[in-house]
Amino acid sequence: MSRYTVSPHRLLRAVLPLVALVALSACADKPPASNPEALRAYEERNDPLEPWNRSMHQIDQGLNTVIFNPTIAVYQAIIPEPGRKGVTNVFRNFRAPITFVNDILQGEGSRASTTLGRFVINSTVGLLGLFDVAARMGLPYHYEDFGQTFAVWGMGEGPYLYVPILGPSGGRDLTGYAIDNMGIDAMAWIGRADNPFWWQIAYFGALATDTKSNAKPLLDELKASSVDHYAALRSVYRQNRAKEIRNGAPAPVPDFEDYEYEDGDGDPFSGLEINPTEAQTAARTD
Repeated sequence: MSRYTVSPHRLLRAVLPLVALVALSACADKPPASNPEALRAYEERNDPLEPWNRSMHQIDQGLNTVIFNPTIAVYQAIIPEPGRKGVTNVFRNFRAPITFVNDILQGEGSRASTTLGRFVINSTVGLLGLFDVAARMGLPYHYEDFGQTFAVWGMGEGPYLYVPILGPSGGRDLTGYAIDNMGIDAMAWIGRADNPFWWQIAYFGALATDTKSNAKPLLDELKASSVDHYAALRSVYRQNRAKEIRNGAPAPVPDFEDYEYEDGDGDPFSGLEINPTEAQTAARTD
């Protein structure tokens, strides 16, 4: 057996601290729904480790400048856009088991069937996923991860965390990422099956390069248009994650029944006083 093989016991020891972090973060006082402004501010910020996160963000920007941006430039120069699309398709196909497992855990039977159908079709007719034949047959791509599964199960997002190379995350999503990539990703298990350690480095390095290459235009635009790149990236990440958890559905509309109406407290219209005589005069004028 390879000395790099990860046993379930070691995997559990690696994941448990992250689970504990999420559990502790869930104990933080969250404003009630009756105070929507405070709730929005809480959800928008929730960044108790901001000084540390900003330092990690700066380190990540340095790694991009020194390592990833030159690597992406060479990658894009060697492989034309259609070829890079094929590489992305292959990685999506390799990681389809992650989506399938999380579809099942979220009770999404229809989406799980789509994922399974895509994997079978693209692994055969699509030449191991090089060509996304399934999408042309009415089976569109979607991605699910354990962070989204935790959210569906009711777990809070936990404090915001910025991780170099991985980028924006949170206690819940970072825990889910560890489970997905250490416990579900088939390619990671193949890499640990008596294969040299460089195999795993090559796989995850290529995956990171392809992912960052696809995201670079949008990230560059965000950086150029934002006064505070860190805060803008945090906001965009949270909005995107919320949309992914909803599977693309529109954000829920606030329910006015959630407001408390004791002596006008919590009533958004409590400060609006209408004189009946003035109202009738205005109506006749109109």
